[in-house]
Amino acid sequence: MEKKVKEIIPCDDNCPVKASLGLLGGKWTLLIIFQINDDVMRYGELKRAIPSISEKMLIQELNMLVEKKLVIKKAYPEIPPRVEYRLTELGLKTMPIIEKLIEFGQGNLV
Repeated sequence: MEKKVKEIIPCDDNCPVKASLGLLGGKWTLLIIFQINDDVMRYGELKRAIPSISEKMLIQELNMLVEKKLVIKKAYPEIPPRVEYRLTELGLKTMPIIEKLIEFGQGNLV
């Protein structure tokens, strides 16, 4: 009987899991994307939707999501300022991942 040898894939710069975690691995990243979903959300709505995140962290995470091209930020020249966030095409591609996490979470809540 032959022993099957498991192929080991190195987690180097070409690793797809490492690349995905680089985009989505932040503590708040998937929660923010989940809240925005296919809607357009303002900063205050996001803050209310994720009450445990600090204002500083929400601003940093939103800026990071814009920089990584997962979210589009649109600022209107009004007083008071109005800023809206929506997912890019790349951001929308994360929704099936989030849906699987929802299924897993619902089936395994302790």
